[in-house]
Amino acid sequence: MKICRIAAATLGMVAGTAFAQSSVTLYGVADAGIEYLNNVPSASGGSNQVRMTSGNMSTSRWGLRGVEDLGGGLQAVFDLESGISFDTGAQNNSTRLFDRGAFVGLRSKYGTLTLGRQTTPMYDTAIQLDPMGFAPRYSLFKSDDVLAGRADNAIKYRGSFGGLTASGLYSFSRTGGGEVPGNFKVDRNLGVSLMYESGAFAVGAVYDQFEGTTVATANQRDRRALVGASYAIGPAKAFIGYRWYNGNVGTLPTNRSNLYWAGLRYSLTPALTLVGAAYYTDTRDSNADPFLFVASADYALSKRTDVYMNVGYALNRGNSQLGVNGFNSSTGVPNNVVPGKDQTGAVIGVRHRF
Repeated sequence: MKICRIAAATLGMVAGTAFAQSSVTLYGVADAGIEYLNNVPSASGGSNQVRMTSGNMSTSRWGLRGVEDLGGGLQAVFDLESGISFDTGAQNNSTRLFDRGAFVGLRSKYGTLTLGRQTTPMYDTAIQLDPMGFAPRYSLFKSDDVLAGRADNAIKYRGSFGGLTASGLYSFSRTGGGEVPGNFKVDRNLGVSLMYESGAFAVGAVYDQFEGTTVATANQRDRRALVGASYAIGPAKAFIGYRWYNGNVGTLPTNRSNLYWAGLRYSLTPALTLVGAAYYTDTRDSNADPFLFVASADYALSKRTDVYMNVGYALNRGNSQLGVNGFNSSTGVPNNVVPGKDQTGAVIGVRHRF
């Protein structure tokens, strides 16, 4: 009887230890606001619009993140993340429950290797070099949404060594259409990046390439390279960057362009942060060269809750079609701005992290 009690106690301690070595975290962001826009396409040509929006400073989302300690410094990790439209309660993507990420992998002191749907090295690097931090509205990736890219069927490595972070990704089918037998180039995506941080200074460089999504377009490709830097002086942090693009897959309304940006983030008080940024697209095969100017004020009510106001102005030249929420779709749906017209936008909202 005594032996049974000892065995039961030992098993209980082992089970407790195993449980302590594993964890699953529920996390998310709730972000909603009211937006005003002018020159929005309508039956009368161009109209003002006032609407409720979700995901203004951060994409509204929920997710599950897990880790298990396997011993010897090795851990198993996974992440499932789903976008939510807080104005309607719907999924951001009706065909994917976990549209923002779904991957599993292993992590050690040598880095993390993951498999599944995940952000590209372009995303991981560019988000750190954008003054607006990739706000879903009025930010760097509104001038090129591939900068905030994700890839299906991807194997990814990311490791940090001192101040240097290296990342590499290979996707067998970026958009999820599926791998094609006998043609490994269809929908392939690859990317590499380096990011170096030392004190107040950070600099990053990244390359991304992907091919067409069908056998007929497998020899078409989009290529991007990006470099940028940031430097902090007291409460201020300055940003500057450049992105080169050459391609014919058709993700942008041009085959060649240069994108330049600069901005300043300033912590006026511990609670109040101000941002000013400018983005300029130089379209190499036309004179459609738009600017996007952004000003932002964010006030933290607590560590998890803040209120904000963003104001944007898209200056279109040469019949360019950039709105404060991005370029018009090549299919015409959705259209963000009347072609060739400038656009002013403003959004005020609240964000809560959990």
